[in-house]
Amino acid sequence: MENLQGLERALGHQFSNIKLLSAAVTHSSFANEQRRGTEYNERLEFLGDSVLSIVVSEELFISHRHLPEGELTRIRAALVCETSCYEFAKKIGLGQYLRLGKGEENSGGRTRPSILADAFEAVLAALYLDGGLEAARAFILPLVRDEQAVPEDYKTRLQEIIQQNPEERLRYVVVDESGPDHNKSFVVEVHLNSNVIGRGEGHSKKLAEQQAAREALKLFGEDGGRL
Repeated sequence: MENLQGLERALGHQFSNIKLLSAAVTHSSFANEQRRGTEYNERLEFLGDSVLSIVVSEELFISHRHLPEGELTRIRAALVCETSCYEFAKKIGLGQYLRLGKGEENSGGRTRPSILADAFEAVLAALYLDGGLEAARAFILPLVRDEQAVPEDYKTRLQEIIQQNPEERLRYVVVDESGPDHNKSFVVEVHLNSNVIGRGEGHSKKLAEQQAAREALKLFGEDGGRL
C-alpha cells in the first residue's frame, strides 16, 4: 500500500484516525483476499455520497440564488454523478493509493472509473468522520467550483438544437493537451459534420467541451451566458 501521507496532503488534512483513510482506499476485492476481517470502503461510500450531496447542495443554494429548485437539482446531479467523482479522484491522484485484489489489479481496476468514483466518495466520508463537515467542505468546494465553472446547460442545449435535424452529426475533438498531470489544460473543438463550430479550453476535457459548446451556441443565436 502506498504511504497515505501524500493523500493526506492532497486532502489538506492530517488524520487522527488513519484507519478511516486506509479503509476508504480499500476495495472489497482486497478485503476478500485477506483471512482476517479487513475493513473496506463500501459503507464509507454510502456516507460519502450524502456528504458530497449536502456540500454541493449548500454551495448551489448560496451561489445560484436566482435558479429554481428544478435547475438546482439538475446541476447538483451533474456534480455528484460518477463521471464527476471520477474526475475529482483523478485530480488528487487517488488511483495510486487504492488497495485492490489481484484480479482487480490485473484487470485495470486502478484506473476504472467506477472504482475510482466509489473510492472518492469513501475518502470524502473518511475526511468527514475524522475532521468534520468543515474539513470535507474545505476539500471538496474548490473541486466543485472548478467543475461547475461552466454550466452543464451549454452542451445539453447545443445537443437539443442539433437533434432537431437527425441527419446532423455533432462531436467533440481534443486538439491539444498540455501541462503536468496535476494541472492539465485541454483545447477542444466541437464539430458539426465536417465544420468546426466552436472551440474551448479548460483544465478538464469536460470544461473544455462546455466552453466549445458555449461558443457554438452563438451561431444559433444564443449568447452562451449563464442560464
